[in-house]
Amino acid sequence: MAEDVDDEALRELAEVFSALGNPLRLKMLKVVSTSDRPLHIKAVAKLTKTRYALAYKHVKTLEKAGLVTIYEVGRSRVVAPRFPAVFDRAVSLGSEIVVKK
Repeated sequence: MAEDVDDEALRELAEVFSALGNPLRLKMLKVVSTSDRPLHIKAVAKLTKTRYALAYKHVKTLEKAGLVTIYEVGRSRVVAPRFPAVFDRAVSLGSEIVVKK
């Protein structure tokens, strides 16, 4: 399987790993993945104890990597995970790598 991965797929994969490589973005992904409904970005900022502008910037990075979806509800922006199980899978893989160090 790994031999079949082309350069474009590797670039996209690197973008996902780069987005996951920030503790605040991981925390945000956890918050939206464990919520039973989509959250306003303002709520994500509050739950992660950060400013709205910084939360928005990080959520946009997660969106660009294809990990979350942002959509507008009225005048507010709401964020939802594209793949709710991806946070658990990322933590599982990361934990496996950390333990084998």
